[in-house]
Amino acid sequence: MVSTAEELRVSLDFIAAAEPAFGAAIASVGYPVPRVREPGYETLLRTIVGQQVSVASAAAVWRKLEAELGVGCTPEALLARDFDALRACGLSRQKQGYARSLAELVVDGTLDLHALPADDEVAIAQLVQIKGIGRWSAEIYLLFAEGRPDIWPAGDLAVQIAVGRILGLGERPSEKLTRDLAEAWRPHRGAAAIMAWHHYNSGQDMLQS
Repeated sequence: MVSTAEELRVSLDFIAAAEPAFGAAIASVGYPVPRVREPGYETLLRTIVGQQVSVASAAAVWRKLEAELGVGCTPEALLARDFDALRACGLSRQKQGYARSLAELVVDGTLDLHALPADDEVAIAQLVQIKGIGRWSAEIYLLFAEGRPDIWPAGDLAVQIAVGRILGLGERPSEKLTRDLAEAWRPHRGAAAIMAWHHYNSGQDMLQS
């Protein structure tokens, strides 16, 4: 798991032993702090609400939704509202489709967010049944809401840039190369991803994307 500072430290020390460049990165920017979200429907609904808008805009929409639907915006309450009611809260037609897809899968029992399969790829396959939730969003959910230790979002641009910088590559690695480079870091790739974002956000990464 990568839900606590100690778990992150242990995993990153394992990676640093195999890849000294990570040890140098830790020495430069320090260990990252855990990034934890609550598992379940609400976190995924918030993910949908926040797509392609600012943090402030997403928060404003969420406040309106809770005023309309109640705390947590339960799937039953969301499905009971019509298009105009949700539109008045700030949900576009597209996002309403995504939100209803999530709510329907939860209500009919197709998706049990508190009993996802232990196999990461099988869990990702279940999550991407939700309209608007692609592989990246599914990986982020499993990493931060469930603390899964070996999630590796190799398609994330910031992860690619940071890995390139940490390893001293001449250019940003492709998704395939980013995935291949991390094979030696199993089963601690989740910690490597969190470290990559930490390194990227520290201002250390100046590679061109």
